[in-house]
Order: sequence, then structure tokens, then C-alpha cells
Amino acid sequence: MAVMDRAGTVTQTQQTQQTQQTRTRLAQRKKGAGVGVLLALLATVVWSGSFVATRGMADSVPPVQAVFWRWVIAAVAVSPFAARQAWRQRALIRRHLGFTALATLFGVALYNTLVHQAGLTTSASNMGMIMAASPVIMALYSRVGGERLGARRTFGMLLAALGVLLLVGHGSPGLDFAAGDLWMFAAALSFATYSALLKRKPAELGGLAFLLTTFVLGTLMLAPVYAVSVTVQGGFALTPATGGMLLYVGVMSSAVAFFAWNKAVSVIGAARAGVVYYLQPVCVAGLGLLLLGERTGPAELGCMALILGGVSLGARR
Repeated sequence: MAVMDRAGTVTQTQQTQQTQQTRTRLAQRKKGAGVGVLLALLATVVWSGSFVATRGMADSVPPVQAVFWRWVIAAVAVSPFAARQAWRQRALIRRHLGFTALATLFGVALYNTLVHQAGLTTSASNMGMIMAASPVIMALYSRVGGERLGARRTFGMLLAALGVLLLVGHGSPGLDFAAGDLWMFAAALSFATYSALLKRKPAELGGLAFLLTTFVLGTLMLAPVYAVSVTVQGGFALTPATGGMLLYVGVMSSAVAFFAWNKAVSVIGAARAGVVYYLQPVCVAGLGLLLLGERTGPAELGCMALILGGVSLGARR
């Protein structure tokens, strides 16, 4: 009888320990998911400001030249934090150079060049609104990859997408796009492809090492096009305003935002981070009000409510 009591006590103790371990893992997972959402939100807010800066440089800095110097500045900014890790992992970087180059092409070289090209012929608000279409593509990529989106996340995505469509269409589903809007759709596709690729990043390759490598590779990819642009279009005058905007897109929108986004995707996945990205039109509208004096009417506020509601549903598990 005593033996059975001891055995029962041991079994209960083991069960209690397993329950506590399960609760601890769930708590850590929820905490990690919360951090991931906050990182995606940080990147989204910073990138919203970059659309205003990009639009501000459209008349003074040729797109390719702006993007080239953006990544030079970003590489310099991140080097003090990433150079040591990149040097230690140089063999890993060489081994996965093909993957890194592909991610660089879509996320660094193409995406940002398309954004700056769009800034020539469309407004900052339209740029932010259209970029909010990229989470739909991210979710489709994730679904093709086998990730279950779930009914609530799917509904949230569709609700936010409806808000974006109504916002772009000024209250109706009919869309009237300028050339810059089409460039932004191409940018949205490129960014969604980059975000999908991030899920395949080798786990052993450090985040900072990967970031610095993509910045350097992106600069090298753009160098020949930059040389052609300088030869054909000439250079640009470096003024305090231009320099400030280049520093913002180089340090904040590139080094800080890309690190936050890459980390968020690794924690919560591209589809879930993409839902947070739907907040971009709201952020751009807020910045437009603060910096440009643009007013937001009742129809726009209603669309933003749809976007916020969709984000709230889609960001939860």
C-alpha cells in the first residue's frame, strides 16, 4: 500500500511538472508573439515615414541614385553591430550566397527602386495604401507553403483588404491608378516575395550578418545602374533637406526597419506580420496630417476602422 502511495505521488508530481512546463512554454510563445507583432508594427511605422521622405526626394534625387545611397548609408550604419558576426559566419554566407542574393534582389534592389520610381508620379498616401496590398500576397505565399491561416485570420485579412480597396477608391471599389500606382503594385509584389523568402533563411545564419550581407550585395547590384544614372541624368545637389531624408531612409527605414521586420517574420511568420502591415495606410494618413496638413474625412476614417479591425483579428492566433 505504501509502495502504491509513493508511486501515485511520483506520478502526480510528474504530471504537475509537465503541466507547469506546458504553461511556461505557452506563456513564452504568447510573449514571443507579442514581441513579434510589436516589431512588425515598428517596421510599418518607420516605413510609413519613408514614403513621405521618398516623395520629398522625387524632384531632386533620381530614384536609382537615392536607392544606391540609401543602402550605402544603411551598410555603414549597421556595420558596427553586424561586421563581427558577418566575419565569423563568412563560410555560412558563402554557402548560402544564392539564397541571400535572391532575397537581396527582391527586398533590397528591386523593392526600393520601384518605390522611389513610384514616388515620381503618385502621392505618398497612395504609396502607403497600395503597399498595404502586399500582405494578401504574403498570405497566399504562406498558404501555398502549407501554413494554415485559420478562419479568423482569413476574415481579418479580407476585412482589412476591403478597407484598403475602399480607401484607394475614395469610398467605392472602383480604382483609377496612375503610372506610379502601378509601380507601387510591382513594389508590393517584390516585398511580399522577399517576406516569403525570409521564412527559408537558414536558422544558423545570424540576423545581423544576413542584414549586412543583403545591404552590401544590394549596393553592388545597384552600382552599375547608379553609374548609368549619373552619366545620363547627372548627380544631385546635397542639401540639408536631401541629406536628412537620405539619412532617414538609410538608417531608420533600412537598418532599423529591416532588422525589426526580419525578426518579426522569424517569430510570427510572414502572413501574420503582413496583417500588421495593413496599418501602413493609417500611419501614412497620420503622417500626412502632421507633416503635410492633409485632412482625413469621415469616409477615410471608416475605411481605416475596417483596416484596424482586420488587423486586430488577423494578428491573433
